Amino acid sequence: MAQLHAISSCSSTNLLFNGSQRDSARVYGRVHCPKKTASEQELGVKASEFHGLAISQNRDHFGLARGNHAIQAVLASDKEAVTSTGVDGKLLGKKLNKVVLAYSGGLDTSVIVPWLRENYGCEVVCFTADVGQGLQELEGLEEKAKASGACQLVVKDLKEEFVRDFIFPCLQAGAIYERKYLLGTSMARPVIAKAMVDVAKEVGADAVSHGCTGKGNDQVRFELTFFALNPELSVVAPWREWEIRGREDAIEYAKKHNVPVPVTKKSIYSRDRNLWHLSHEGDILEDPGKEPKEDMYMMTVDPKEAPDQPEYVKVGIYQGLPVSINGKDLSPASLLAELNDIGGKHGIGRIDMVENRLVGMKSRGVYETPGGTILFTAVRELESLTLDRETMQTKDFLALKYAELVYAGRWFDPLRDSMDAFMKEVTKTTTGSVTLKLYKGSVSVTGRESLYSLYREDISSFESGDIYNQADAAGFIRLYGLPMRVRAMRERGL
Repeated sequence: MAQLHAISSCSSTNLLFNGSQRDSARVYGRVHCPKKTASEQELGVKASEFHGLAISQNRDHFGLARGNHAIQAVLASDKEAVTSTGVDGKLLGKKLNKVVLAYSGGLDTSVIVPWLRENYGCEVVCFTADVGQGLQELEGLEEKAKASGACQLVVKDLKEEFVRDFIFPCLQAGAIYERKYLLGTSMARPVIAKAMVDVAKEVGADAVSHGCTGKGNDQVRFELTFFALNPELSVVAPWREWEIRGREDAIEYAKKHNVPVPVTKKSIYSRDRNLWHLSHEGDILEDPGKEPKEDMYMMTVDPKEAPDQPEYVKVGIYQGLPVSINGKDLSPASLLAELNDIGGKHGIGRIDMVENRLVGMKSRGVYETPGGTILFTAVRELESLTLDRETMQTKDFLALKYAELVYAGRWFDPLRDSMDAFMKEVTKTTTGSVTLKLYKGSVSVTGRESLYSLYREDISSFESGDIYNQADAAGFIRLYGLPMRVRAMRERGL
């Protein structure tokens, strides 16, 4: 059920809207923001300084000019032109009406709210996606958004959609990036960005914004999704524009604009958490030669401290997708959450790797993926029963490209859709169950069963049988090895 609560002093009206019970969005404060000052309307709004080339644009002509000159864009009506330079001589950006901001409530996104209003003269709609990061991450967002100057806060529960429509396709494809990374953050960004595009349509926004830095992969993942789903939306990336260069600058900006600074202790790590994984970067992890500290981990116990007795888990799988645990059918999100708990207490799913970022640099990350590691192991193991050699090899080959597309933010690329069709087709018979033993950080398979199994004991047995005649192997070997034999004969002059 959707509810709207006025959260800003901009409005004198509290509204309550009762929506469909199937609507997972909670909307806070659909309010009217203060009227913009005359100086804002006349002069436009300030954007950060451009160094180098500035662009003048209309529908028929693009021009380039050097230095801090204004961008002049003639709108589709050919009547409304936007801005020259501001009172401080800095280049002005395109004036926006309403921006949907990917909002976490942390310091960075809290200062982005007033920065957008100050520099783009717009209303700001804060959007938060619940992808399983935990209730503690969602607490107090209404108050924080209000204090930062947002006109509206929208919270959507995307957990089931995230697992069903983004995680499970990657699991079915066997997608893993650079031998280790199970794509936790890579899969979450497109589902969040997709929801932002939907919210932008719902609230009538003409732009979207995010708090990703200019050095990471996430800026690409967000923006490629925006481009694919609504190319008409403008995109504002403050970290590529503003003069804030670090935490102290952000705190100073927040104080200047009366934005409450979070009083919680700043983590020494940069983390991203969702229902699939928890990632850690920064601090001592920036030295690939140093071992992570044990107190860094949050989803998994130290394998040395895990139970002394192994635990057995039976995962039911239908057409390449998990559907049950120990005979109990569960929804995608519930199934993953339960396996996170089970795997976490056994220290399952810790990965420490140096990866190649899309933007060219290498970075070190430590990931905790307890439930995902169990599921990935189970699905691949069942495929060993149900897929023939050529199909398995082709699937594994395509899985590398699939993972690369997801990592690079190309979720909505037609190529990935086409590969999805292949993965669904070849896993139609990947139905059955896999039993796994969890013990002090390790996952081992103890049994696998499928009505579609290509394994036949009467053929594979060392005992003689009617179907496989061992004498037939001699002719097969002679033909299979013929190219090698011919090469050797040539080298010896035979």
